[in-house]
Amino acid sequence: MRGRCPICGATPDPAHSPFCSRRCADIDLSRWLRGAYAIPARSADDEEDGSAAGSATPAGQGAGQPDGDEL
Repeated sequence: MRGRCPICGATPDPAHSPFCSRRCADIDLSRWLRGAYAIPARSADDEEDGSAAGSATPAGQGAGQPDGDEL
């Protein structure tokens, strides 16, 4: 058997492969369910126009900044 447990680095147990124990398998499952292994994605709109985010805001105002009327 080759490799190491991806959670703690110990030698894997065939009963819990590729993990060394049920505990490490449960830790990995918990990470998946929480979304810790999510791959960041960009929206299709960002890829099509190639412009930087926030470029549509008027000069002198950043995205999310009140324009004076929203106080």
